[in-house]
Amino acid sequence: MAEIAEFTRHLGHYLPPPDVALVERAFEFSESAHRGQFRKSGEPYITHPLAVASILSEWQLDAEGLAAALLHDVMEDTSVTRTELESTFGKPVAAMVDGLSKLDQIEFATREDAQAESFRKMLLAMARDVRVILIKLADRLHNMRTLDAMAPTHRKRIARETIDIYVPIANRLGLNALFLELQDLSFKHLYPLRYRILAHAIKTARGNRREVMNRLLEVIREGFARAGIAAVVTGREKTVYSVYKKMREKHYTFSQVFDIYGVRVLVADKSMCYAALGVLHELYKPIPGKFKDYIAIPKANGYQSLHTTLFGPFGTPLEAQLRTHDMHRVAEAGVAAHWLYKSGGQLDLAEAQRETHRWLQSLLEIQSESRDSKEFLEHVKGDLFPDEIYLFTPKGKIMALPRGATAVDFAYGVHTDIGHHCVAARINYELLPLRTELKNGDHVEILTSPTARPNPSWLSFVATGKARSRIRHYLKGLQQKESAALGERLLNQALATLKVEPEAITWDRWEALQKEYGSKTQLDILADIGLGKRLSFVVAQALTRPAGKNDEPASPATGATKTALTLRGVEGVAIQYAKCCRPVPGDAIIGQFRKGQGLIVHSRECATLRKQRLDGSELVDVEWAPDVQGVFDCGVRVLVADRRGLLADLATSIGDADANIDTVSMERADGGGDVAMFFGVQVRDRRHLANVMRALRRIPDVHRVQRART
Repeated sequence: MAEIAEFTRHLGHYLPPPDVALVERAFEFSESAHRGQFRKSGEPYITHPLAVASILSEWQLDAEGLAAALLHDVMEDTSVTRTELESTFGKPVAAMVDGLSKLDQIEFATREDAQAESFRKMLLAMARDVRVILIKLADRLHNMRTLDAMAPTHRKRIARETIDIYVPIANRLGLNALFLELQDLSFKHLYPLRYRILAHAIKTARGNRREVMNRLLEVIREGFARAGIAAVVTGREKTVYSVYKKMREKHYTFSQVFDIYGVRVLVADKSMCYAALGVLHELYKPIPGKFKDYIAIPKANGYQSLHTTLFGPFGTPLEAQLRTHDMHRVAEAGVAAHWLYKSGGQLDLAEAQRETHRWLQSLLEIQSESRDSKEFLEHVKGDLFPDEIYLFTPKGKIMALPRGATAVDFAYGVHTDIGHHCVAARINYELLPLRTELKNGDHVEILTSPTARPNPSWLSFVATGKARSRIRHYLKGLQQKESAALGERLLNQALATLKVEPEAITWDRWEALQKEYGSKTQLDILADIGLGKRLSFVVAQALTRPAGKNDEPASPATGATKTALTLRGVEGVAIQYAKCCRPVPGDAIIGQFRKGQGLIVHSRECATLRKQRLDGSELVDVEWAPDVQGVFDCGVRVLVADRRGLLADLATSIGDADANIDTVSMERADGGGDVAMFFGVQVRDRRHLANVMRALRRIPDVHRVQRART
């Protein structure tokens, strides 16, 4: 093929001969493996991996990365195994190809599950080796360039996936040129008619404004020449998608968007950027509030530039970007600039590389705390929003967070322990709640307390994947601890029924049971009991079974009695009180195990429980401890004659009875003056509830007071 000869000739400009030979071997191996396979367009399949490798060679990717690009589909589409790749090309190449391969061997319930798991695998491989995502992005770019060969429904699905996932990743890694092209190609296939109309309008408009643009560039170049500044000044062309996005977001017409001219100024060093900015501000007046300094405060992906908007000729806005030549390379190639310019020794990518490395490492941390692939993907997508704000810590350090981030996101961004123990935030020296949304340039200080713990309600307003995964991980751990504590109490009671002391169970028996159940720790088994996934008496029988015997254990000793579980109060996530009957201390109660939810406590007269026709294995005897702690939700229904100020009198009576009102609702009877009112109240026990009802009956207008079970 002529293409491979041209490709290897290009590689010879920056790779030594042994590396070029490795890439050639990878091409021959891939061509042999894909022989007889064709793309939808009818071309031999090998043209695709070769095109992907050619895109990567423009970034001067190393030989191992190019070899992996040429081989990226052999494990997925042919019979080649990872072991074979390792023996032929080495472990790094095989690991990259494996990270790029989809998980077709595993059956998933839905396409979304399979897609989420593939992304999880790819992103984790990328966290270990960033070349994986560079290859994947180049692969997606070539697929998008040749998407016309696919069916329309497939085109839309692939384009939607690209703009939702791959475009933000390209932006997060600073691959600006790739980011813009993927945006345009996605837009073209998602909205073909809109794309055609806008593309034609842009082509026409460019012809009409060429003369104005040329004159503008000439004036700016002359201004720099007079100031003695050597600068490369070029016009910036708007992409079709950027025009469409601005029209949608700002509600602009096409002429309003396209009347904005854009120029890019490249100079030798950082100080010249600010000097050039002064020249531009002398030539044209700056628009207040439209200046951004991304040199002093770089974006998280390493992007640096000065942005300013000016009143241009004829009153039209002029957007200008000023940066050094090295900054421009990073702006276009992002993390790929690590390979593209590493031989020159002039480009300082240290901070950008550190930021990228920190983000990639956070993927590994999020993965360790995510229960499944969908949850992992949800967390990662939260961190891929390109719109960022920049905040200052008390020590003046700059932190970048996505727009919409709150003080809790900031706290977890500083450190997980700060997030777990935060209680309030001082934003611009003003004390504000944790849910406060942060703004660009805010000075943020987090206040902590050793006794503070994460609140489940935080999940409703946090914006970063890191904060969300840390909170969920903590709450899952808390639930396991509470469930294990309940499970231990249930197991001890079951052992008492068998007349066995808990201390008599040896560690060897626990280890054998863990192995039998496939549980990692004793805590897992106890948590399963507390969550109703395992029955306490079955575990107790297994623990007391003679070693080496797997048959059913002997029945409990004659005369053994089953003891009831004692409830000490509002226990938490492992023990919940049923909303269908609202039991309070003093009521006769019974417990129902619901798998994954733990123990639900009902009143013994609960109509809802009776309708369920449960067998004995799902029910457990429970009783109140003599010294129950806490307050319990309960309901009171009152029938009253309506009058002005009645609600205030009722609420006062409930308050005087030392009870708290949680909810209030009312319903007027048809054609009558009476009103039925419901109060959700919090009481300590049945006697306290009776006091509340007695206080309500003392009001003359009250006809009837009764406890509301539902």
